[in-house]
Amino acid sequence: MKKRYERPSAYIEEFTPNEYVAACGESGKVYNFQCNAGRNDRYGTVYLETNGKAGLQTEGGRDWVNGKPKKYSADKYLTSLYHVCDTTHKANSKDEFRDGYYLRGDTLLNVIVWRGEDGNNVHCTTNLNINEWSTAKS
Repeated sequence: MKKRYERPSAYIEEFTPNEYVAACGESGKVYNFQCNAGRNDRYGTVYLETNGKAGLQTEGGRDWVNGKPKKYSADKYLTSLYHVCDTTHKANSKDEFRDGYYLRGDTLLNVIVWRGEDGNNVHCTTNLNINEWSTAKS
């Protein structure tokens, strides 16, 4: 049986949304990020935890795992000119918050690092539990 030829045609349908979606995302949550690591009259060094090895490593090295050497790299150095600004910043919940370290002399603190609104600054908090940070709506 032969198929009958049908001329191709296009149909245009108008899309009409039936519900409102906020432009700022699902939650619009803003963290009150308290920059409180260190002292404001002293500079310290900040590193990001980047090698997956517990604790701060300022140089690479190797561990022995199952009788074989396994190399690791140093954690990422950010700056040695960090000092606390003692400010509570409004940080969007979609921003990146990274584990890191603040080092000043013999003092080493685990911190959360926020790179600021433009991603090119360094702010550190000693409150490591993000669920305890106060929030606001954007």
